[in-house]
Amino acid sequence: MVNSTPGARSYSFPKEEHLCRKKLIDELFGRGSSFGLYPLRIVWLPTADATTDAPQVLVSVSKRNFKRAVDRNYFKRLMREAYRLNKYRLLEAPGGHRVGQLAIIYTGKEKKPFTLVEKKLISGLERLLTDATPQARAASPS
Repeated sequence: MVNSTPGARSYSFPKEEHLCRKKLIDELFGRGSSFGLYPLRIVWLPTADATTDAPQVLVSVSKRNFKRAVDRNYFKRLMREAYRLNKYRLLEAPGGHRVGQLAIIYTGKEKKPFTLVEKKLISGLERLLTDATPQARAASPS
């Protein structure tokens, strides 16, 4: 059953929220802004208007740092779970958010526990809320 109570959070991460199209990924990395919160790097592309829709998200782990696919898949699963549980911070922001596309990249060379990855992702989402607003205002004509 779908959440029938008003104000209930949806902790899903459906296919529509996954960033898969190569053209959009190239645009994200070509024109997007980024910042690092070790062991994560966040790359994002702002939208013109504030929205409450979920951004399209890409999750990546470098093959250079983790040779075994098992390890890469583990960290991708870890980051997807951390995002899924905390995306409400972005979606329920007062006045909406301006994040259209988002990439979460694991840049660490060693294995970190889920609690640390989740903590860094939460602080990254909070920073996105503060960073996205001034840049979007500066991009719009006065």
